[in-house]
Amino acid sequence: MLKEYRTISEVVGPLMLVEGVSGVKYDELVEIVQQNGEIRRGKVLEINGDKALVQLFESSQGLKISTSKARFLGRSIELAVSYDMLGRVFDGMGEPIDNGPAIIPEKRMDINGSPINPAARDYPEEFIQTGISAIDGLNTLVRGQKLPVFSGSGLPHANLAAQIARQAKVLGGESNFAVVFAAVGITFEEADFFISDFKKTGAIERTVLFINLADDPAIERISTPRMALTAAEYLAYEKDLHVLVIITDITNYAEALREVSAARKEVPGRRGYPGYLYTDLATMYERAGRIKGRQGSVTQIPILSMPEDDKTHPIPDLTGYITEGQIILSRELLRKGVTPPIDVLPSLSRLKDKGIGKGKTREDHADTMNQLFAAYARGKDAKELSVILGEAALSDVDKLYAKFADAFEKEYVSQGYETNRTIEETLDLGWKLLKILPKSELKRIKDEYIEKYLPADED
Repeated sequence: MLKEYRTISEVVGPLMLVEGVSGVKYDELVEIVQQNGEIRRGKVLEINGDKALVQLFESSQGLKISTSKARFLGRSIELAVSYDMLGRVFDGMGEPIDNGPAIIPEKRMDINGSPINPAARDYPEEFIQTGISAIDGLNTLVRGQKLPVFSGSGLPHANLAAQIARQAKVLGGESNFAVVFAAVGITFEEADFFISDFKKTGAIERTVLFINLADDPAIERISTPRMALTAAEYLAYEKDLHVLVIITDITNYAEALREVSAARKEVPGRRGYPGYLYTDLATMYERAGRIKGRQGSVTQIPILSMPEDDKTHPIPDLTGYITEGQIILSRELLRKGVTPPIDVLPSLSRLKDKGIGKGKTREDHADTMNQLFAAYARGKDAKELSVILGEAALSDVDKLYAKFADAFEKEYVSQGYETNRTIEETLDLGWKLLKILPKSELKRIKDEYIEKYLPADED
């Protein structure tokens, strides 16, 4: 039975206090009904005795509390889920915004999800091909992993996100692969870019989009990623799909969290973010994974723009603790014209060893990956040395390494946003670049692989 109260005592910004309540639960949905019949929604943030603190989803402007009543619905925010969500565009509260028909739900799911028993988790070990060499070849994404992209303001993470959403697939399982894309706090222009890109390439057929615009309420920003993850869990664990969840931009999400925390007058933590930022991010990131006995899986690529390109900022710092690695975009590479500007040396995928090798990618993958890393690192050192001491100070071998570093950035990393390389093409390209170096320098690769895969000298 719905409980209604005419005891709204005050409204401050997005917060409202309702007194004299009983039996009300944390996170419960609330409808504020005005005298003219207009309804605004909110949720319970805090309960203290018979007082309930309610957070409004919309603005409180023009709200007349003397004649309004608060109706408590007895449930938290739920998403209506169905297989028909694929190919559709929703707002941050799960309502369709693509002029299509309403979703007829198979069920309604609480957007906060239910925690996965750690003992029921399966280990991520299957390769996901993104078609991007710098990721597939060197920082491999594995099914069930959470691998964030650390970007900076003005860097082309939107193009990279769209490219991954378009190209990603599980080898041999293309038919049961889906993408859930959540855009948090983005501009109308960016939203239009994502929607038109997916429609133009046909990728929208296997994609569910949740779009939250910058002028939408802050509270909606907090629910958008959870809406997306709920849709992903339904498609993965009930429809046996391999689901890739891309969330951009986590920084906008954390800013909304800070805004709400400030409105509640909570004691701020680092840089004004709430002290529970780590826990809050973990409740989202930890919804990735595989479950024993279930076919489907949820893999996450959260994208966050680091304020002032600072890796030690609380958002990337805490994200790095919770997730399994990071892909870092570089301003310096972008200035050189490298697209996507992925800086492979500080980037890391902690699970890459589990998803590569014979039967998954190719037997030579691990060796060539280690050799490319080592050669590129030495090539960059050689280039820095030549800037300080002049090229004459370099040995002949160092000059070859410097030449390798340039070719590596130009051909391997810089592939544009339209090129979709198979893992074989990526590995073969790595071998072609290693040909620049003398065979005696390839110390990290087994001789049998060098014999088998190193391209023969051209006459």
